[in-house]
Amino acid sequence: MIQTLEWTDSGVRFIDQTKLPTEETYVTCKTHEQVADVIRNMVVRGAPAIGVAAAMGIALGMKNSKAATGAELKPQFDQICDVMGKTRPTAVNLFWAIRRMQDKFEYLRMRPVPQIKQALIEEAQRMHAEDIAANQAMGRHGATLMPASGGVLTHCNAGALATCGYGTALGVIRAAIEQGKKIHVYADETRPFLQGSRLTAWELMKDGIPTTVISDNMAGAMMNQGKIGAIVVGADRIAANGDVANKIGTYTVAVLAKEHSIPFYVAAPFSTIDLDTPDGSKIPIEQRNPREVTHFAGKAVTPEGVEIENPAFDVTPARFVTAIITERGIVRAPYEEGLRKLSEEPAAALST
Repeated sequence: MIQTLEWTDSGVRFIDQTKLPTEETYVTCKTHEQVADVIRNMVVRGAPAIGVAAAMGIALGMKNSKAATGAELKPQFDQICDVMGKTRPTAVNLFWAIRRMQDKFEYLRMRPVPQIKQALIEEAQRMHAEDIAANQAMGRHGATLMPASGGVLTHCNAGALATCGYGTALGVIRAAIEQGKKIHVYADETRPFLQGSRLTAWELMKDGIPTTVISDNMAGAMMNQGKIGAIVVGADRIAANGDVANKIGTYTVAVLAKEHSIPFYVAAPFSTIDLDTPDGSKIPIEQRNPREVTHFAGKAVTPEGVEIENPAFDVTPARFVTAIITERGIVRAPYEEGLRKLSEEPAAALST
């Protein structure tokens, strides 16, 4: 299994996703500031992985603290949580993980400092293990929706590299193949950061899964030629009404899927569902550095001075989504009702 991130005695260790696929190198963060930089600079990316990375960053910051009491620890803890919260605003898993660490701290704050530190480390590690289990459960649910054979298109990277292992959208594909389905993956390259061509293709090739990379503007033609039987993508935030924020270009794929009567599935852990956000218009969209668009491999590919738009995500309205796959089960429209009902159920689906 790909080790996207892990807690070690030396610090939090990440595979450097900015160097893939040409270099498989690792970065070990020894401070919470370094973890925040890794998240912000997309050394680690993908909503589930971002959440666990933030939790580990908080635990690391607490481990390094010289505070002698819980009262002295509290302002440092709050400051570290604030640093983590400002790294990637669209991924709701980030804030879910921070709240979970805050709840753990509040529960323990009157205990001796060594106990608090150890409990926070264990909580972050627990979240890591839970994410892998959730992805595997999600895969089992979602595999039933995949065609017995043929092409499945995915956009961006929602695999082991976007999680703590196995993957969300790619976890569904992996599970379907493990069940004997003959799937050929079409991976959108995903401009401008090329997560599809650099990361998804790298993962699937390592697993021996048949894969074809296509440029983003080929997706419609592939659908029209009958090469795509289903589409499965991940998500960075799912609003209460089922609107989905995912990597820029997802909305275009969903519209094309609707036109060609191809099912469009979203695979994401329950922690990605934000019932406090009523619809997609309220989801904050991260704007990234224009240089990601203006330059490729360090060389300018646009005229100097031209205006640039570089939103990292777009919102796909719920009406384009065939089903949402979670570790707790599959939800179909009406999503507001289904997602709320899902929130009332225990996470027992992990064992199904």
